[in-house]
Amino acid sequence: MKIQFVYPRFKRHADAHPELRECVPCDEYLGPPSLGIAMIAAVTPPEHEVAFADDRVRRFDLDTDADLYALSFFTPAAQRAFEIADGLRARGKRVVMGGIFPSMMPGIAAEHADAVVMGEGETVWPRVLADAAAGKLERVYRAAEPVDVTKLPPPRIDLYIAAEDPKLRPDDYPLQLSRGCPLTCDACVLPGTMTRKLRVLPRESYLATLDTLAKHDKLCSLTEDTSIFPFAGARTAFRKFLADLTEIEAAERAASRAKGVERHGGRCSYLGISMPMVLALPEAMLGEMRAAGIVRFYLVGGFDEITRDAFGKGDPAAMEKARRTIQRCHDAGIEPYTSFLAGNDGDDEGVFDRMLEFADRTRIEKAEFAVFTPYPGTPAWERRVAEDRILHRRWGEYNDSTVVFRPKQMSPERLQQGYLDLWRGFYAKKRHLAELDHAHRTIQF
Repeated sequence: MKIQFVYPRFKRHADAHPELRECVPCDEYLGPPSLGIAMIAAVTPPEHEVAFADDRVRRFDLDTDADLYALSFFTPAAQRAFEIADGLRARGKRVVMGGIFPSMMPGIAAEHADAVVMGEGETVWPRVLADAAAGKLERVYRAAEPVDVTKLPPPRIDLYIAAEDPKLRPDDYPLQLSRGCPLTCDACVLPGTMTRKLRVLPRESYLATLDTLAKHDKLCSLTEDTSIFPFAGARTAFRKFLADLTEIEAAERAASRAKGVERHGGRCSYLGISMPMVLALPEAMLGEMRAAGIVRFYLVGGFDEITRDAFGKGDPAAMEKARRTIQRCHDAGIEPYTSFLAGNDGDDEGVFDRMLEFADRTRIEKAEFAVFTPYPGTPAWERRVAEDRILHRRWGEYNDSTVVFRPKQMSPERLQQGYLDLWRGFYAKKRHLAELDHAHRTIQF
């Protein structure tokens, strides 16, 4: 069979609010597709032909020929995914859906698909293909146990790279070092999609992915801080990864110098992390990160007690912890690219001024701003549904930039305006960023 994988498009900050392009003097970061399709493509038996289309780069043609169409998507892309799926099925084609949204809201996804894969799909995918070939797809597939990640082949990142457009292509691709999370954070879908069992991927997997990225002159991004957790062997494995990355960096710099070329920058674009995690890291580990070429943290806020109390409530002790976090980043020579989130239940209307004042006082050079979004299936979603605070279910607007619920301490309109004011207020003082090179003036917005 020919299997056509599709990654549906969705709107981010500047897509939803085009006026941001006028006030933010930076290049827009095109995030890479999530790893779901690349992982499933890697376990597709070789007798099948696979193809990949990134609907964000080039609008997917519904007349593209295939025997089975597989769509993987999260909530902001759900509306577009349903549009594609409905168009394909109207043409008599078979559609399978997987990813975050279908896993968390399988009943809704099933209205637009012939089959839905919930959670980790690698172990059930061969059965999906066998059933499709036999013409007897089941409505729902779900793995009975967490996937043994030590037996997985490296993801087919090459499919993503081959689908790039010269004018619209990611600078980096995700490198997965671990999977699953035992925590139950109220806004996170990870335990519901990747299970609560934290598992470390083998060294051979990330070395193969790094090699693929290097061949195409691409960076890796480390999107989840679960790899740094001090249990289940995650942190020990992460430090081994840092040692490997340091060795690779040293070899590549030596090769460049031998050619008379001075190489700048490392192999990793950023490491996603939170303020509590930065404060808890051993000093030696910060040094290891820097030596490995990690020069930027994607410092995600709004989901931890430090940022919720500091910016939402103005708590002095939490504000001091936040200040120490940024200072620790500066001291380590790692840029704290900070993501501020407004709209938590504890946030009063002073949250916007506190964020801007803090960013100015701590010398944060680049930042992004988001509104709290209760993603379907999370505890935050369930609570707001029970309290009748969900405004609508237009999934395309569940994109971190549009208010889709009633906040507790302000109106939806006030939160929406405050979000836009944060972007304008912060970047009003950052016009010099336009003069930097692409790598240093690129942000997600």
